[in-house]
Amino acid sequence: MSELLDPSEREELSKRFPEWDIDERRMTRTFEFDDFMEGVDFVNLLADVAEKAGHHPDIDIRYRRVTAVLTTHDAGGLTESDAEMAQRINHLAG
Repeated sequence: MSELLDPSEREELSKRFPEWDIDERRMTRTFEFDDFMEGVDFVNLLADVAEKAGHHPDIDIRYRRVTAVLTTHDAGGLTESDAEMAQRINHLAG
């Protein structure tokens, strides 16, 4: 099982990923697109990356907005796996 990030590591995570909302249990970021289908295309790319990494975010689609929530469920909070996935998602978003 992955090690949970301690408070100082979560603070560092906030500096590395300022566009993400981070608390002790999860990282959340909302992306806005020009239309619904562009958001769906992004989700499909994200799903492929997540499947290959074996780390799956919770994803919510609301018209032009896609929200990704990262947490390591079996660890009960944030781990380095979430930071790695956030980096991959940021890369997808451009």
